[in-house]
Amino acid sequence: MPNIQLSKNLRTLRKMHHLTQAHLSAILNISRQAYSNYENSKRTPDLDSLIHLSRLYNVTLDHLVNRNIGGSSAEDPLPDLPAIDITTKHTLYLTDDETHLIMKYRDLPPDSRKIVVGFLESQVK
Repeated sequence: MPNIQLSKNLRTLRKMHHLTQAHLSAILNISRQAYSNYENSKRTPDLDSLIHLSRLYNVTLDHLVNRNIGGSSAEDPLPDLPAIDITTKHTLYLTDDETHLIMKYRDLPPDSRKIVVGFLESQVK
């Protein structure tokens, strides 16, 4: 029996992280069609793939498989995505806007990153 919630979560998380099915299929070392089948409830990822995806998206297996990550359910919303501060090992919770900004920042060349950091530091003083 297909896990409809898992399929929805895979699609939601992929879009939230601005990834393509082709990119994820390369990460998982499977065909794009195989990954597409995960999102369309035609196939269920094996445990190794589920673990890999949960680590990639920084969510628990329980959230990936069972919870409504899209946040449209009042019972179990996941408003922010967890992230780990590498220096302090503290868990941070990032909003969609914060996640989007980080993804855009990562796409910048080093010189542009310095400009962004300089601007932010000048605003926070």
